[in-house]
Amino acid sequence: MERTWDRIKTVAKKNNGFIKTAQVEEIGISRPMIKRQVDAGNLVPVCKGLYVLANEIADEYALLQARSKYVVFSHGTALFLWGLSDRTPHTYDITLPRGTNVTLLKRDNPNLRCHHVQKVVYDLGMTEVKSPQGATVRVYDKERCICDLIRDKNQIDLQIYSQALKDYFKTKPNIRKLLKYGKFFGIKEKIITYIEVL
Repeated sequence: MERTWDRIKTVAKKNNGFIKTAQVEEIGISRPMIKRQVDAGNLVPVCKGLYVLANEIADEYALLQARSKYVVFSHGTALFLWGLSDRTPHTYDITLPRGTNVTLLKRDNPNLRCHHVQKVVYDLGMTEVKSPQGATVRVYDKERCICDLIRDKNQIDLQIYSQALKDYFKTKPNIRKLLKYGKFFGIKEKIITYIEVL
């Protein structure tokens, strides 16, 4: 039993503090052993097939993406992950393909703001970055974030909006990519105005 727990714990620690039923089975441990670990207070169920270590803090960003392979951090949350906003998100902005069912995700995570987009828009600018706790998570690149910011200006806090634009143009902005995305979203002229001003 002790050796079994050590093996589960090792996988969970490598996996940002959580483990899936499929991962437990991959290391040759049966499902009933998961229930024993839950009953012993070692594992806490998050949802069907997903557990966190009881005495450790799981990476919230990685855990949220473990719940759905479609979750991509966007808008204010992505700006924070890129260092273009110093405001720690209390509400996570995520983008998913249109038609993705998020009922259970929203039920278990009331601090979610979901943005649904067409598949062709969903894939544009998707990349990975490290979360504050060190997990690798899916996020939109800086240029896509700036485009989303400009497109959804009325829904963004003005202070976050201004800081993100200033900080982006202070770093090495990829103007070519920004204009390419801007053309795709139909906001190229707005972007040109920002480039001239900033």
